Amino acid sequence: MKREELLFDRPSALDATRPPEDRGLARDEVAMLVSDARGDRDARFRDLPSLLAAGDLLVVNASATVPASLPAHGEAGPFRVHLSTRYSKRLWLAEPRWSDARPGPLPLAAGATFDLAGVPTRVVAEYPGIPRLWFLAPSRPIERAMAATGRPIRYGYLDRDYPLERYQTVFAQVPGSAEMPSAGRPFSATVLDALAARGVHWAPIVLHTGVSSLELTTPTVEEAVLYPEPFHVPERTVRAIEATHARGGRVIAVGTTVVRALESAWDGHRLVSRRGFTRVYVRPGRPPRSFDGLLTGFHDSATTHLALLYAVAGADVVRRAYRTAVDRGYRWHEFGDVHLFLPRDRVGSTASCSRTAS
Repeated sequence: MKREELLFDRPSALDATRPPEDRGLARDEVAMLVSDARGDRDARFRDLPSLLAAGDLLVVNASATVPASLPAHGEAGPFRVHLSTRYSKRLWLAEPRWSDARPGPLPLAAGATFDLAGVPTRVVAEYPGIPRLWFLAPSRPIERAMAATGRPIRYGYLDRDYPLERYQTVFAQVPGSAEMPSAGRPFSATVLDALAARGVHWAPIVLHTGVSSLELTTPTVEEAVLYPEPFHVPERTVRAIEATHARGGRVIAVGTTVVRALESAWDGHRLVSRRGFTRVYVRPGRPPRSFDGLLTGFHDSATTHLALLYAVAGADVVRRAYRTAVDRGYRWHEFGDVHLFLPRDRVGSTASCSRTAS
């Protein structure tokens, strides 16, 4: 698929510049576009229980967000480092930036050293194929400096810094995500109680997210490079998914992180419990096989996350839905609105949303 097929126009006025709570809304009051092969309809996130049925299962990401944006200073002056993924106690993948609103590149070179939140840090190497990301080697574990001086990663579309609490979901249990697994953010105790009363349950995975969905710079979608992210799909979640499908229920992945984790635990025939680092790239031509529907945010043009949506729901459905979302004023980014892709019918196998909606 050509990169141009993932392009769409959206006014910057649709950026969510503040969390819902700072716009006078509760978390679970954000707007939700509901899409399937038949069309798109408007809802609020609090409507989710009424859109699901007894026996359906939500799979959620239990990763918690960490304060991964740190101050740094080197030969070029002050800058910021967005830590992305930890590969060992003293090896991180990170994005050096001039500021929140101003990305790199910075004049870095392998072997150079700089101060990272008070920790001497060596530049190891650029990540192959992703020039904005670098391997960094702090001289000692960086977690204490993160707790003392770090703050949540933010980008220029936000109006100001917000506390870490704003970046945690109700499911957050295992610290490790550089950026919030934001599809789970609208869930509240009220919504969870309503889901349980309806007979809809949830099961966790963990995938520690790195920096945002990478913009595609290659001519084709298939050529894009993804970096490894740590994940864990526990046995109890595998059993819950199998039981759901056995009784004809639907499995709804809450976020693209859940999609990547589940697809990384697919052994070619069935879902298995698995832990490790994933580079699975769900895209057209590599559709998902382990779930039926998807709850997600709205993603930017020409990104790997948008390619994932094409694989899940089909290009025609996604393009139509995104035209609708732009026309109706839905909000983008981590504090924005959400998008629910539902299969047409309840299923009795692992038929994915892409096979019912495309």
